[in-house]
Amino acid sequence: MDISAHQFVIIGGGLAGCECALALARAGLPSTLYEQKPEAFSPAHVSEGLGELVCSNSFRSNDVQGSGVGLLKQEMRELGSEVMAIAETCSVPAGKALAVDREIFSQRLTQRVEEEPLITLVRRQIASLDDPALEGRTVILTAGPLFSENLAASLADVISA
Repeated sequence: MDISAHQFVIIGGGLAGCECALALARAGLPSTLYEQKPEAFSPAHVSEGLGELVCSNSFRSNDVQGSGVGLLKQEMRELGSEVMAIAETCSVPAGKALAVDREIFSQRLTQRVEEEPLITLVRRQIASLDDPALEGRTVILTAGPLFSENLAASLADVISA
C-alpha cells in the first residue's frame, strides 16, 4: 500500500488532531484538519484556538520515573512531538507537573498548524461520517470526549453496522 497516495482527513483540532496533522506533515504527507470552532463549541471550550486546554495542568505529571503519564510525555518528546515542544515553551511552575499558560499554548499551536503548508485547516463542523468531504479519504477521528452529539451518533451507527 502506497501511503503517499492517501488523502488524510483529521476530525478534531485538539491535542491529538494537531499532533496527527503535524506528524503527517513531518512525513511529507498532506492532510485536511477539520475543527468545529468557531461554528460550534463544546460546553467546556470558549476560544477559537486549536488545542484548547480546560485546565493549565491538563498535561498532568511530568515525572518519568513515578508516573505513566510522565513516561508517555517523555516518549512523545523522543518521537518528535510538536505538541510537547510547544507545551514546553509555555510551561509555568507546577512542581512535578507540566502546566502551561493555556492561552499562549493554544495561540502557538494554532499558529504552527496554520503556517504548515501541508495542513489545510478547515473551520467547519463535521456532523456525520457520511459528510461528502470525507468521501474517498482516509479519516482519522481525533475528536475528544466532548465532540458533537451528531458525530457521536454517526460513529455509533458505523460501529454497530
